[in-house]
Amino acid sequence: MKSITERHQYILKKLNDAGYVNVQDLSIEMKVSHVTIRKDLRLLEDKNLLFRTHGGGSKNNPYTSDRPVEEKEQLYANEKQLIAKAAAKMIGHNDSIIIASGTTMLALARSINPETHLTVITSALNVALALSHHPQVDVLQLGGQLRPNSSSVMGPYADQILDDVACSILFLGVDGIDIEMGLTTTSLMEAHLNQRMIEAAQITIVLADSSKMGRRGLGRICPLDQVQHIITDDGVNPSTIRLLEDKGIKVTVVPTGKK
Repeated sequence: MKSITERHQYILKKLNDAGYVNVQDLSIEMKVSHVTIRKDLRLLEDKNLLFRTHGGGSKNNPYTSDRPVEEKEQLYANEKQLIAKAAAKMIGHNDSIIIASGTTMLALARSINPETHLTVITSALNVALALSHHPQVDVLQLGGQLRPNSSSVMGPYADQILDDVACSILFLGVDGIDIEMGLTTTSLMEAHLNQRMIEAAQITIVLADSSKMGRRGLGRICPLDQVQHIITDDGVNPSTIRLLEDKGIKVTVVPTGKK
């Protein structure tokens, strides 16, 4: 068995080479228990030498920070468009849906071209405006305090409207999807509003590009057992897909042409 110093040196070297370490692999390679490896990772995180993640450790900070909507719209733009187009195909005739806020939600709104009547409830001003020119779409804009970074509203007035509605699908954008933490966003108030949206919908479909996987925001929206479907891109790690599917979540992966 390696000493604690030797183990830590081994972990940091492997982390520097690969950017990520796995508890199971380290346990086999160093012939120590999973418990010992987890203690090692916790000690190294306490020294700010790595970030612990589900099943291992990473060089990259898993905690996401808030950014202006204009900046976020430029990130993973192609992936968001492809995810949005896949999501738009799931909207039925004469459907009633909720579209939450975020740049992928805006891409979804721009991808919707209904042939029959559609009712959309949304907290996002830009989503409402994108759908306003469709004569077949009735848009119900939630009210409340404006959150400039997401061009959306939140607060008790939005909650009150959601008390009186029931929809077939909630399309939800998030800042992070973590196996242990579930769905998260950078705003506690927005997380609460998203929770209310989940309660008002029969099915929750999360639209999230692969950069959101393994990330965490400040506000927890819900555990993964409240999610029925996730649409993402092919940049996501296959092991993450398996973990999500093991939890009973349908995962749709859209090809980006980058592989």
